[in-house]
Amino acid sequence: MTGEPGGDMRALVEQMAKALVDEPDQVAVNVVEKEGDNAVLELRVAPNDLGKVIGKQGRTARSMRTILGAAGMKLQKRFTLEILE
Repeated sequence: MTGEPGGDMRALVEQMAKALVDEPDQVAVNVVEKEGDNAVLELRVAPNDLGKVIGKQGRTARSMRTILGAAGMKLQKRFTLEILE
């Protein structure tokens, strides 16, 4: 991975999303740095893959956010995942 905390988390989210979707080449993750220890990761996927990333009743998205939160604890930084349409 890249060595930079935001980059590591970006790569983590990207790998998880690519494993879930039918069009992995359409997956894009942008890191938007916010104040101090907070960073927002914006995930974009193909429109027909949106449901696969969100999951039934949002379970897949919630699980991805949980993993991101646990990994962020190690880096002492808070990451938020936003799934963009």
